Amino acid sequence: MHLLALNPTDSVTEGFLPAAARLGLAVTLLTDQPEAHERAYARHADLGGQLPATLDVAPCDVRDFREVISRIAAAPDGRRPRAVFTNSDHLQTQAALAAAYFDLPGKDWRVALRTKNKAELRRALAAAGADTIWSTELGTGDDPSALADLDAPFPCVVKPREGVASEDVVLVADAAELVRTCRDIRAHRPDAALVVEEYLHGELRTLETLGDGRTLHVLGAFRTDVSPPPHFIEERLHLLPAPPPQPHTGQVLAQLRALGVGFGACHTEYVVQGDRARLIEVNYRAIGDQCDLVLAELLGIPLFEHILRTHLGEPLPPDLGARTDGRVRMEYVTADRPGRLVAAPAASVTERDGVRLDYRPLREIGEEHPLYRTNRDFLGVLRATGTDQGRIDAAVTEFLAAHRWEIAS
Repeated sequence: MHLLALNPTDSVTEGFLPAAARLGLAVTLLTDQPEAHERAYARHADLGGQLPATLDVAPCDVRDFREVISRIAAAPDGRRPRAVFTNSDHLQTQAALAAAYFDLPGKDWRVALRTKNKAELRRALAAAGADTIWSTELGTGDDPSALADLDAPFPCVVKPREGVASEDVVLVADAAELVRTCRDIRAHRPDAALVVEEYLHGELRTLETLGDGRTLHVLGAFRTDVSPPPHFIEERLHLLPAPPPQPHTGQVLAQLRALGVGFGACHTEYVVQGDRARLIEVNYRAIGDQCDLVLAELLGIPLFEHILRTHLGEPLPPDLGARTDGRVRMEYVTADRPGRLVAAPAASVTERDGVRLDYRPLREIGEEHPLYRTNRDFLGVLRATGTDQGRIDAAVTEFLAAHRWEIAS
């Protein structure tokens, strides 16, 4: 299997690579950051983590599908690849094109592009009659001053057309603030195309799905709490009781079908407005920030193996046999200022009263960072799991009160 990646992630290190090992796959990991991956996998192995018996990390400009195809075709052993896979938001189209070139199972590259490109996502949904919201696009090189007289339903949200993780996603109150915000984003993203769209009020939820191109399974759904506007930073997620609530789940599935989504994992974010589900974005990969690891644990299924098997051309079972009694709260401890982290708890795992608390630091003591206003501000993540939501919430509250995180300006 050829796996495409940018920076190392927990999803790959703790999820997909151990799954590939259990499936007996030799893995060639193509990345533009090979040294970072080698360090991450060495740490994982030192902690007793599982890795494929054959794991080659190879440098490659993975953002260029032509380079990806060339590297795969020029494999030194000359073996034909069995699968091309990525869990990166940024590399779905490249992986899909490479899989198609080698006649391997994979996502339709047009669907991968359609979901990644937020302007094209809106156009596709409107053309299919699935949902229409007001939106416009500021193309690469276009002057933000062109938006000064925009007749828009303020407040609006501005965001990078191919952005991820709420980075540079900002709520703006009027045209003057819109122009200023676009200029601010362009100052550090000079070539970014931007999308401006109406602000969708309502409770934020996710829908997690897994398909093989024929069968589409609903894995679960989360309710997401985000920081107050103008920024949208995820603060915590709760797994909703199974089955996910209707009619919203059915509406989201219908919109995914209209987009052509149905192969492999997909993480969809939407807002609830009464009986309507309004899509925010479609991430054609597994949910991240350790939620996928927790979901596999709670469902009691080989989730990562299932995802890889779809890319090997194997059908999914009609019934995944997933548990439905698990509950989880993902709590993200987030920096509220720039500076150096001088105090924070160490990693720990405890179990009491039917609740398992797994705390993972995401920033080391002594690290200094600016304030990003994205999930890059996370200092640590607390995974609280069990079967009783009240006990879970009480355990999280107690943990947060008993520990401190201190940043020196």
